[in-house]
Amino acid sequence: MPTNQQLLQEHFGYNQFRPLQEEIINAVLAGKDVLALLPTGGGKSVCYQIPALSQEGICLVITPLIALMKDQVSQLKKRNISAISLYSGMAFYEIRKALQNATSGNFKFLFVSPERLQTKLFLKYLPAMPINLIAVDEAHCISQWGYDFRPSYLQIAAIREEVPGVPILALTASATADVQEDICKKLQFSNQQVFRQSFEKPNLSFSCFNTPHKINKLYEILKNVPGTALVYVRNRRKTKEIASLLKMQGINATWYNAGLSNDERSNRQEDWITNKVRVMACTNAFGMGIDKADVRTVIHMDVPDCVESYYQEAGRAGRDGKKSYAVLLFNEDDISDLKELPAKKFPPVEQIRQAYEAICNYMQIPVGSGQGQYFDFNLAECCDRFKLDSNLLVNVLHTLEQSGYVSFSENVFIPSKAGFIINKQGLYEFEKDKPALESFIKCLLRSYEGIFDNVVTIQEKTIAKLLQLEEAEVAEKLIQLAGLQVIQYQPKKDSPQLFFLYDRVSTKEVTIDEKMYAARKQQYSRRVKAIITYTRNNDCRSTFIRQYFGDEKIKSCGICDNCRSKMRTDLSDNAIMLLGDKILAQLPAFNTMELLQSQLKLPIKQLEQAVNYLEREEKIKWNASGQFVMI
Repeated sequence: MPTNQQLLQEHFGYNQFRPLQEEIINAVLAGKDVLALLPTGGGKSVCYQIPALSQEGICLVITPLIALMKDQVSQLKKRNISAISLYSGMAFYEIRKALQNATSGNFKFLFVSPERLQTKLFLKYLPAMPINLIAVDEAHCISQWGYDFRPSYLQIAAIREEVPGVPILALTASATADVQEDICKKLQFSNQQVFRQSFEKPNLSFSCFNTPHKINKLYEILKNVPGTALVYVRNRRKTKEIASLLKMQGINATWYNAGLSNDERSNRQEDWITNKVRVMACTNAFGMGIDKADVRTVIHMDVPDCVESYYQEAGRAGRDGKKSYAVLLFNEDDISDLKELPAKKFPPVEQIRQAYEAICNYMQIPVGSGQGQYFDFNLAECCDRFKLDSNLLVNVLHTLEQSGYVSFSENVFIPSKAGFIINKQGLYEFEKDKPALESFIKCLLRSYEGIFDNVVTIQEKTIAKLLQLEEAEVAEKLIQLAGLQVIQYQPKKDSPQLFFLYDRVSTKEVTIDEKMYAARKQQYSRRVKAIITYTRNNDCRSTFIRQYFGDEKIKSCGICDNCRSKMRTDLSDNAIMLLGDKILAQLPAFNTMELLQSQLKLPIKQLEQAVNYLEREEKIKWNASGQFVMI
């Protein structure tokens, strides 16, 4: 059997392990339960891939995101490593076939969502799987004190009884000390070992700017810092708005949010990864699992609600180790909104019950039905029809998820499915009667194994290519065959989906653990307070973040805005006024920070002091193009 070092070189092309990777791998191979905290870009996947490859059997990988799951399987296959995934939208026949392959030893990795673990079909095949390791990605999701708690993660520990003696490797990029302890407890760790990589990012400069002119500051940053950038905003509408404004300034930008179709999201992601587009304006739906090392700048136009989210998103800059920037823009309205979040995120229980009733009525689900079904869910339409606040409904859905009633996803892609519902004799007679459809039917039968006896996933694009038709023509023929009772056909779904874990209950039967609900609200309030403190903090930004996550032996980074500020001498009031006069003398020729700095050869902080003075005195203002003009 090759050594770990040889496996790393052979399959992944690396000559050496990153910090802590080898120690984690050795602990797993020694049969220990392991919690590994490796910041974003720290190489978490190698920590379960190498142990799995060095042993007989299959590694069970539990991960919450379908896109991440598919990406991991694709990357492994490119390296000639056999892997398969189970995710929502697959037909029963396909799931059964995948599980059969997993038990026969045909694959080294099986990726599943946590919801899949307690299904009857999965539990039926689980005892026969030669599992050598259970890897739990995004492990912080198991803790009710974490920032992204998902109740389905609590089911993971139950499978340990079915596969005794198999170690668990829990992986996360960010978890406080309380959450770390909770992860180990919830996963029933024994003979455990915890590995924590420092949360220091020595090449990443953190900065915060309190500015009423966010878009102008964004222009300034992107003009001063070349290279690929991510711009995070809070809502979908602003992604398109920001990208459009950047394009008007000659900056190559696009946008990404969960409201785009699956193809649009894939194409825009690919354009950004391959540097066809420089700037991606996006919501937090973008970034998870995307391995792009040369991101130079991550800019937040809105303040996230916790340090964990901010650190993970900001950490997508500078994975190649080169100097990069994480910038947070805010104003006093943002801080006021943050302070109101706990009350909004945790509405009264009676409001939750009323909203649950509205959701069920919107989708016309009777009491006692709905379990195990996906429903197209248009949040805006539901709010409009039942006069609900959209933010309230989003928060109610989150609470209903945590209480185990539903699962809501804006990113679910359910592929098209089809299956014959006519017997062989009936199909023979039909083809004689409708010869124009015979070649189309034959193509379905040849292309999709089991389609005559089961409902299977199909791709209209593939059929269109085989028959040299337009994709729309293929869809029309499928609809025609369904209308003639030859097949059942379910077109692909690319819209937000609401999945009911249980049948609808009456409104008064909606039960929320109010004691736990109150405790989560209190914990959430502490996280919000921490991110507000981060924006106000005058000391080293990196030190603040590292202390939040429990790092020890911390020294100032020397490169964040606060550290740089302490290295400079502030101008006196008289010096500021004199510099202000110099700036006015340069207008309109030198009318941006970049041009002023190149002309006057002064530190940016001194220029900022003088420009702020001129704005207060109403001697200059910013125009829509991010330039100074005299008033």
